[in-house]
Amino acid sequence: MFFGRDKAMQILAYIPIERISFLSACYKSTFVYAFFQRRSMHNRENSRMRSENRSSVSEFLLLGLPIRPEEQGVIFALFLGMYLTTVLGNLLIILLIRLDSRLHTPMYFFLSHLAFTDISFSSVTVPKMLMSMRTQDQSIPYAGCIAQMYFFIFFTDLDNFLLTAMAYDRYVAICHPLHYSTIMREGLCTLLVAVSWILSCASALSHTLLLAQLSFCADNIIPHFFCDLAALLKLSCSDTSLNKLVIFTVGVAVITLPLICILISYSCIGATILKVPSTKGVCKALSTCGSHLSVVSLYYGTIIGLYFFPSSRASRDKGTVASVMYTVVTPLLNPFIYSLRNRDIKGALEKLFNKATVSSQ
Repeated sequence: MFFGRDKAMQILAYIPIERISFLSACYKSTFVYAFFQRRSMHNRENSRMRSENRSSVSEFLLLGLPIRPEEQGVIFALFLGMYLTTVLGNLLIILLIRLDSRLHTPMYFFLSHLAFTDISFSSVTVPKMLMSMRTQDQSIPYAGCIAQMYFFIFFTDLDNFLLTAMAYDRYVAICHPLHYSTIMREGLCTLLVAVSWILSCASALSHTLLLAQLSFCADNIIPHFFCDLAALLKLSCSDTSLNKLVIFTVGVAVITLPLICILISYSCIGATILKVPSTKGVCKALSTCGSHLSVVSLYYGTIIGLYFFPSSRASRDKGTVASVMYTVVTPLLNPFIYSLRNRDIKGALEKLFNKATVSSQ
């Protein structure tokens, strides 16, 4: 039934003004509620779409080493043997330093931390690579990939700082031998190690937090055997200019500056050695820092050749193989370099074997 305007006005005249105000308020409240409900649903939908776009890549695929399927068995056995040797060799060095009181010096204090870093450095990448080769499962979760990248950067930077601290220790031992015990006191050694850990953590955390803000929309294939930062940035569909700026800035701080400090230390050591008149003194000085210099040359030589002087004709496979040098081979060789060219380590090892032989009889 429809009413005319006059009839409607007559009906409204009989409705109390309070009820009219109540009906009007209800209508307005319903309208406002509907407006905000629709706005809230729209915001939730946009947030869900952004979240889906950001987390559309829930996992990455690691292509691994460039090897043929028929070679995987041999390569698996080779890398498993290298990894076990790395862990056992560096654990042996740590054990010898802890047990032999003659090795409780600043040089071996830094060496024990370097051995622990080498174990952790290899454990970040090699077990996952071996598992992928064994199970043929190349996937790694998004969170796992970010965590692997964080610890890889962390232990890489820690290696740099520890090698720098060891170079400074050798500089003081050769250039200022009379003040060595005064300068390289226990408090300073602990401080150098603590600062190395803090700076490495800050460096790795800065890269990780910036990477976590990026979006990965489509491609999830990493042409490497671990989650390398540079490879992840290439997969991102976000603006990575800030990430690249931080890589350059932090890279100068954690790689270039330590290398410069090491070169300066050994330049001073070389100048001091040339002033030594006796050949015996020169040989003793060289034997003191020869092991450390060998490790520094092997470690930084590989990194510089891979990142600072890349060949335009070098393929992805060559870059992957070069990465194996400083991620797998260098931690493997460190125990041999320090044990074979160090009389103190060999003496502590013989002492440990003699104790084990006596106790077993």
